[in-house]
Amino acid sequence: MAVVHRTELKPSKLELLTAWLPSRPWYRGGGAPELAKAGGFRLDDPEGEVGIEFMAVTDASGTLPVTYLVPLTYRGAPLDGAEHALVGTMEHGTLGRRWVHDGCHDPVLVAQLTALIEGRVQAQDQNTSDTPDREVTRSRSGDGGALPAFTARATDDPEGTELRAPAGTALRLRRVLSPAPAGAPLPPPGAAGHVAGSWRLPDGTRARGLFVVLHEDPRARTADSEE
Repeated sequence: MAVVHRTELKPSKLELLTAWLPSRPWYRGGGAPELAKAGGFRLDDPEGEVGIEFMAVTDASGTLPVTYLVPLTYRGAPLDGAEHALVGTMEHGTLGRRWVHDGCHDPVLVAQLTALIEGRVQAQDQNTSDTPDREVTRSRSGDGGALPAFTARATDDPEGTELRAPAGTALRLRRVLSPAPAGAPLPPPGAAGHVAGSWRLPDGTRARGLFVVLHEDPRARTADSEE
């Protein structure tokens, strides 16, 4: 199980993201972000080498606050061939230097996200060691067989990030989070699975919505992007 260390980070995660987020095509702000942590969860690396975290951060720099989903991995060395996915480096008070990557380009995160959707692993609390996060839900329709391997070559666009596998299967990460309408089905119509969770709004209340949508029919992907 992942161990959450109580230690100092230099620079902090939010400081790294403040510099990195404006470079993303799905960033909605017009200037320097004003970020606050809003929630998230962790996944375990079976090998115990890579930290995996799905962060929700809220940017208050614009007219209206916007909450982003930012999957990150933390490694003791740079990920080979993923220089383009490097968010930055930080000094960890216990583990030393850590290389922080956009987790959508990290095969360890992609594999564990797939395992979460399939129900083989459980989401973990973002801040407490060895504690499941019961607010994170997932589903997978169909015959329950193993999903094909997704490539860690993620594609960003103004609406989010997509990971692809053979035969039209895709994972769509909703980088800009929005609360699900009351009574809305999860997963949405046409989808084959999902991951959903909660985050904190600026007024202190909690919202719940989709983080990731699984599509096994390319026509359904198009419909989801037009919501």
